[in-house]
Amino acid sequence: MLTCRAQTLVWKLRRNGAPATSKELQMIKSRTWLPALSARAALAVMAGAATLAIAAPALSHHSFAMFDQRQIMTLEGTVVEFQWTNPHAFIEIAVPTRNGTQSWSIELNSPNNLTRQGWRRTSLRSGDRVTLRMSPLRNGEHGGLFLDLRKADGTVLDSGLPKNGEPVNVPQA
Repeated sequence: MLTCRAQTLVWKLRRNGAPATSKELQMIKSRTWLPALSARAALAVMAGAATLAIAAPALSHHSFAMFDQRQIMTLEGTVVEFQWTNPHAFIEIAVPTRNGTQSWSIELNSPNNLTRQGWRRTSLRSGDRVTLRMSPLRNGEHGGLFLDLRKADGTVLDSGLPKNGEPVNVPQA
């Protein structure tokens, strides 16, 4: 007769609660399941360690050095999309020009921090007309770091970042 512990081990090995087969019962009686569990446990530990090693760089955070925070640009346009995503929210905005429109991608803080500042995932909608201030990308591409915006109805949404040209979160040389 198998002990309660042995029956539990059979159930854990099978994971479906079906009765133990005679082969499984023999394994338990002869204790040949010990090396198999040890190998499984070692494999689980190795897989966990590999996952942590791969994920470790994701725990770090980039600086804002890619943005020229000494410059402040103002864009007037229409929100194409407001992406409420981690690690950073984004505003995709269409800005009219003489030759059509330019698409700009503006990076914001994380949804967690934006929520603390009073933002909601519904704070902006596609089609909203906005006047937006941001620090542009250093490489000249159409993107930047969000500072603040004013919606057509007068609502102001802010980043909480300084707007005096003083860089934040930039490594000092």
